[in-house]
Amino acid sequence: MIVREVEENEKNLYNKTVNHIVQSWEWGEFRRKTGLDLVRMGHFEGQKLISAYQLTFHSVPFFPQTIGYFPKGPMPDKKMIETLKEVAKAKNAAYIKLEPNVILPTGQTVSNIQGNFKKLGLIVSNKSLFTKYNFLIDLTKSETQLLSAMHPKTRYNINLAQRYGVEVNESTDEIDFDIYLKLYFETTRRQKYFGHTPQYHKFVWQTLASTNMARVLIARYRNVPLVAWMLFNFKDTLYYPYGGSSVEHKEVMASNLIAWEAMRWGKKMGLKIFDMWGALAPDASERDPWYGFHRFKAGYGPVHVEYIGTYDLILKNALYKSLNFADRLRWTFLKMKRG
Repeated sequence: MIVREVEENEKNLYNKTVNHIVQSWEWGEFRRKTGLDLVRMGHFEGQKLISAYQLTFHSVPFFPQTIGYFPKGPMPDKKMIETLKEVAKAKNAAYIKLEPNVILPTGQTVSNIQGNFKKLGLIVSNKSLFTKYNFLIDLTKSETQLLSAMHPKTRYNINLAQRYGVEVNESTDEIDFDIYLKLYFETTRRQKYFGHTPQYHKFVWQTLASTNMARVLIARYRNVPLVAWMLFNFKDTLYYPYGGSSVEHKEVMASNLIAWEAMRWGKKMGLKIFDMWGALAPDASERDPWYGFHRFKAGYGPVHVEYIGTYDLILKNALYKSLNFADRLRWTFLKMKRG
């Protein structure tokens, strides 16, 4: 087996091998635009690419070392870990955070996975960036089947929005992206959570929309934009990562209709899975600040899945502890500042 960086002329081969939007070639180019150092690796047997992945390296204020981030890649194995150690050494990384896009296999327990990963030199991370749980919807079902799987209140709200005359439109126009951006940041300020910067959203939009991998859906009532979602698509999957809403006309249930229209659009495009970009645990508390959003998604009758978790590959143990302590202090400060 030969392991090397994937070359520009191997883009299509690379995209055929990876299985999540954030591992796509286009996503990597977007991350480069934000100033991150990106590495794409391929495991080849002859001319055949059998495994591929990309990860980014992030500089840290006041530290000469970097931190690697490897989201939604394949199941780690011995050869991958050996490769990551070599890449980390070249990038002066203190550690690499891995979040494999691997659903916990039936009959397996998280402790089994953790035991196997420990042998590879991976430890359970004390901080996740992607959620450990997710909601997935099978878009190959008919509209009737999808509607019947929903919670009755969700179906009622969809019908209510339709009766009010809420309209949902799909767009790749810049003017509609600006509407999305306005509603997104209205929502982050109102709900006091930390979203990505406007520049981040602009870079991801410019990169993915130009390759037909991103669009916005906007729900309007009496021509007033009430809800806007940014959707991604890669291979056979539709993703709902970001959205925003207005405080106006909550009674018309525009958010319920936009979710249903997203599913209908995915079906129209021949996509098979609707990935809702995260969920809480099955035993989530109603006091959790994200519980309302979790319950909203659950209303659409998705399958609740658990991934194998987040792990750290430590290269410099003392620095690993210092950097994690500094990160906790930073987030404590930001949360206090946000209130």
